[in-house]
Amino acid sequence: MPTAKAYAAFSADSALAPFVLQRRDPLPQDIRIGILYCGVCHSDLHQARNEWNATTYPCVPGHEIVGKVLEVGRSVTKFKPGDTVAVGCMVDSCRTCPNCVDALEQHCEHGPVFTYNSPDPHGGGMTFGGYAESIVVDEAFVLRIPDGLDLAAAAPLLCAGITTYSPLRHWKVGPGQRVGVVGLGGLGHMALKFAHTFGAETVLFTTTPDKAADARRLGADEVVVSRDPDAMARQAARFDFILDTVSAPHDIDAYLNLLRRDGTLTLVGVPPQGVQVMPFSLIGGRRRLAGSLIGGIRETQEMLDFCGEHGIVCDIELIPIQGINDAFERMLKGDVKYRFVIDMATLNGESSGGR
Repeated sequence: MPTAKAYAAFSADSALAPFVLQRRDPLPQDIRIGILYCGVCHSDLHQARNEWNATTYPCVPGHEIVGKVLEVGRSVTKFKPGDTVAVGCMVDSCRTCPNCVDALEQHCEHGPVFTYNSPDPHGGGMTFGGYAESIVVDEAFVLRIPDGLDLAAAAPLLCAGITTYSPLRHWKVGPGQRVGVVGLGGLGHMALKFAHTFGAETVLFTTTPDKAADARRLGADEVVVSRDPDAMARQAARFDFILDTVSAPHDIDAYLNLLRRDGTLTLVGVPPQGVQVMPFSLIGGRRRLAGSLIGGIRETQEMLDFCGEHGIVCDIELIPIQGINDAFERMLKGDVKYRFVIDMATLNGESSGGR
């Protein structure tokens, strides 16, 4: 079994550090990928620090992966060595349950195999993610990056992109609708880009007034400071759809009350302590509180192709792998515009140069 250099968390309170992991030899349907870039998702921090109480150590995070095909198994038909490819949050599923048949592998009734910290059905143990120099994945869970996209800036599309694209598409966001986005971070900035491109009137809610100019650059038609009670009151019952991207504790009722009758607020942020909702916030306007989890493989490819057509990528800060622990701390402070991406060549003391 081949080895790969990586960075791993070894306990909930330890810094990520160098680690050498084993990847399986490619099976007939597998692709071995040399990783060029890996985005840094807030989920990586949650998992590394066991904030969801389900981490197995050592844990190698990373599920926003862009790389080049190094080797293909004898049964592979979709890819060849040298192709630019991507891997997102999942690397397998049962493929036979109703949800998998409907191309919603993220809702696999037997549980999807996540890219890291998930039981590995092939090699045993747990899966290891993209903070590594290579990965081996079944071709059915490998995606194609459209030509022309900056590869480093495309990496976070594999989670931040599909996490926001999928609910906006599912609830048919488009022209004639007023759409709110709560939070301007890794998820929120992509939600603004997509909602604007879909033709909706798009409003950002933020606790930070100095983000207004950036929000408008990213596609917001209006910016509301959520700490201003008068500004929030003026938005009451005006929204068809709100996408809540915030992972910190906050008042969900304040946003539910901004929905029109039959409006929907969808959660994609995951506050570790959960959320509380007053029933009258839902009952009063026949409003809906919903959730959304990434997207299936087919929809993720659709999202990538849409981004290729419209030139959409994430706003990123490229970092060396040796800076990952500092990046985690900065991410907790909101000190990133708007997604860290690791240049994986730095594992070997090199740099890919951002392409």
